Amino acid sequence: MKTADILSRLQAPDTVPLQADGSARRFFRLPGKQPLLAVLPPEHPEPKDFAEARSMALIGRHLYQKGAAVPEIHDWDEQSGLVLCEDLGDQRLHGATGDAAARLALYEAAVTRLAQMQTAGAEGFDPDWCWDTPRYDEKLMQDRESGYFLRACCTDILGLAFDQAQLAAECQDLARAASAAPACFFLHRDCQSRNIMLVQGQPCFIDFQGGRLGPLAYDLASLLLDPYAALPKDTQAHLLDSYLTALHRLMPYDDAQFRHEFLLLSVQRNLQILGAFAFLSHTRGKPFFARFLAPASASLAALLAREEFARYAGLRSLARQCHQHFKQVL
Repeated sequence: MKTADILSRLQAPDTVPLQADGSARRFFRLPGKQPLLAVLPPEHPEPKDFAEARSMALIGRHLYQKGAAVPEIHDWDEQSGLVLCEDLGDQRLHGATGDAAARLALYEAAVTRLAQMQTAGAEGFDPDWCWDTPRYDEKLMQDRESGYFLRACCTDILGLAFDQAQLAAECQDLARAASAAPACFFLHRDCQSRNIMLVQGQPCFIDFQGGRLGPLAYDLASLLLDPYAALPKDTQAHLLDSYLTALHRLMPYDDAQFRHEFLLLSVQRNLQILGAFAFLSHTRGKPFFARFLAPASASLAALLAREEFARYAGLRSLARQCHQHFKQVL
């Protein structure tokens, strides 16, 4: 199908515009014998929006060829930024119906498929496909995660006073420790329940255009700490075990090392969540995200209260203050 034909179909009465979560991209469902999803940059695109579309197409094709559970990319037009892909429907892991056992089985399938995507997706992965950065590293952790938390959440929303030099040193130390994890696997970087569709009862991953090379434990932390889902601690522990079982079928990896990396990267991911949700709710005016600030801050406070993070006194204090505020007002 030619790009011009697809763009003209977007005006047809049977075309269904879809609502995005935090993205400014535009989504349209094209009905037919083979339902398709058309993804376009924002109405007033910038160069990064076309780069993001390129990443969606190239990373998506790579993952699909490697057997990962992702939608098939049918077409990509570099000039318009249009990406045409398989329509996976409306059912997400977030909000999936069924009893506790059925929901747990879906998560078990998700972590199994995640391990497969991370390992197979790393084979032949070209960092040039990445629109943002080619690798998850120490600088990204400080700029986009701990720094994001300090700016968007602690300063812009809450106006908290803190020793900037102390916090900068703690965040640098945390990032240095977390960056010791091998970063040679495919990293989705937003692997949470609203980015996992259910197709014939099986999980499939979307929104992989921000993918890059990174450590294994980050995506698992994203899924288990997901504030949309609020998984109980015992469920998180079970799924961590399930993931390791699936990973060991694919490659050797030391369990104790993985669990240590998981803790560090859980804190990093939690900082990113709070920064992103604060920014989206406060700056972008998207109230949907505000309701998840309280559970995300509770998760961060609980993580930093662990003995392993005793040396991060400044971060501990800020996490407690954030949680106390959001618990009272949200």
